[in-house]
Amino acid sequence: VQLVESGGGSVQPGGSLRLSCVASGDTYSSYCMVWFRQAPGQERVGVARIHRHGSTTYAHSVQGRFTISRDNAKNTLYLQMDSLKPEDSAVYYCAADPSCLAGLDYGLGLYEYWGQGTQVTVS
Repeated sequence: VQLVESGGGSVQPGGSLRLSCVASGDTYSSYCMVWFRQAPGQERVGVARIHRHGSTTYAHSVQGRFTISRDNAKNTLYLQMDSLKPEDSAVYYCAADPSCLAGLDYGLGLYEYWGQGTQVTVS
């Protein structure tokens, strides 16, 4: 399975971006998917998760501003980011967990597939 992110860029505070992550293969719909981000000098952290059945979980820092969604017909994961803040600046990665046992901040070794990342800069 290959994951390819797109949609990153530079935006002013208060602006919006939508990230996309396209998955190869025919098993995407069975995976739980997560968006992670990593700022320079910081650990990679999970920001939003969507279960194979569609339920969602968000980190407190993005709750109410970010929306994760998926289109299984297009093998695509999305992250709509609104009301962006400078502290949202990071490289954003999508990741796939076939087991659906991992969460935003545990079981990170269960994320078997990762994208290459897309840069988001808010300034």
